Amino acid sequence: MALLAHGNHTAVTQFILDGLTDDPVLQILLFIIILCIYLVTLSGNLSTILLIRISPQLHRPMYFFLSHLASTDIGYSSSVTPNMLVNFLMERSTISYLGCIIQLDSVAFFGTVECCLLAVMAYDRFVAICSPLLYSTKMSTQVCVQLLIGAYMSGFLIPSSCTLSFVSIVFCGSNRVNHFFCDFTPLVELSCSDVSVFTAVTTFSSGTTILITVVVIAVSYTYILITILKMRSTEGRQKAFSTCTSHLTAVTLFYGTITFIYVMPKSSYSTDQ
Repeated sequence: MALLAHGNHTAVTQFILDGLTDDPVLQILLFIIILCIYLVTLSGNLSTILLIRISPQLHRPMYFFLSHLASTDIGYSSSVTPNMLVNFLMERSTISYLGCIIQLDSVAFFGTVECCLLAVMAYDRFVAICSPLLYSTKMSTQVCVQLLIGAYMSGFLIPSSCTLSFVSIVFCGSNRVNHFFCDFTPLVELSCSDVSVFTAVTTFSSGTTILITVVVIAVSYTYILITILKMRSTEGRQKAFSTCTSHLTAVTLFYGTITFIYVMPKSSYSTDQ
């Protein structure tokens, strides 16, 4: 049963996900494309983790954080993709109330950890390029572990606010989510209770995390750029910049996606886009 009687309302026990499309042919096409992307993501990240673990020359802070970033990417994509792939093959895409909470919390946790790890890696590159003589001291094993613990602890804060908000929301009537996974905003739209406080708390906590990590990344790369421009050797500049290219690419893709989905005004884009 999707709906149960609850006073004058009906309490939602499961949700129907609209997904990406209703076209059967397009569903099969998207299933194949997204499955291939997901398998490439898993194999690439698992290979990265394995390579870093078995190669002694890669046992350095940058690769230490990179292995955890790869693990986070696996968790982040696995929070949504397997369920979405299954739903492509189902006549009706449904998810239980508990499953929706778990999915919402997983996305929030891994997304937050990824933000923090990208910021930590930017700081690592800042120290390596701007203070190379002090790198081993400033990025010691103890410091790296502390930064990693801080990233994971931050990851637990956002899901906590999401869970508190979610279980406090009263759902009644429609249980159809206009999305392909349980995201906070589409779920709030189904509520028949006042969600202004919970929405404000969730928005503040997630917004603060994104703002702080973006500032750390921006400041780190500002100093990195200044330091690189001061280098007299062209080879030195290229070597310094090459160590940041992959990280900058990851930052651009991750924050670019977040900006398009969550930051842009709703009037400027539609759910279909």
